Amino acid sequence: MYRIEHYLTSGKLKDSYATWLRGLRGMRDKVAVIRRVARLASGNFGDHRFCREGVWELRIDSGLGLRVYYALSGERLVLLLAGGSKRTQDADIHRAVEYWHDWQRRTDDEKQAP
Repeated sequence: MYRIEHYLTSGKLKDSYATWLRGLRGMRDKVAVIRRVARLASGNFGDHRFCREGVWELRIDSGLGLRVYYALSGERLVLLLAGGSKRTQDADIHRAVEYWHDWQRRTDDEKQAP
């Protein structure tokens, strides 16, 4: 079992995954994403692949090419970013890796705080 967490950007504390999910137009697509993420929590990863530097891509078969980028840290599964087209895939992966590095750095800083 994994505990799902959302990455929040530093400063503005923006949740890019939740923002993206709210912006999806089709209810069917939203439900497909929510179901797949819920399955992640129970350890059922389904169609996914390793990207690089600890970031994984969850592929959602909804016809739109939807992707959710996540990383694992012990029992925590951190939702980093979501995207929806092959055209932006490289940039999305790059941003997800940046978010993952930032999450790791900030988590380490919290551990060291008095």
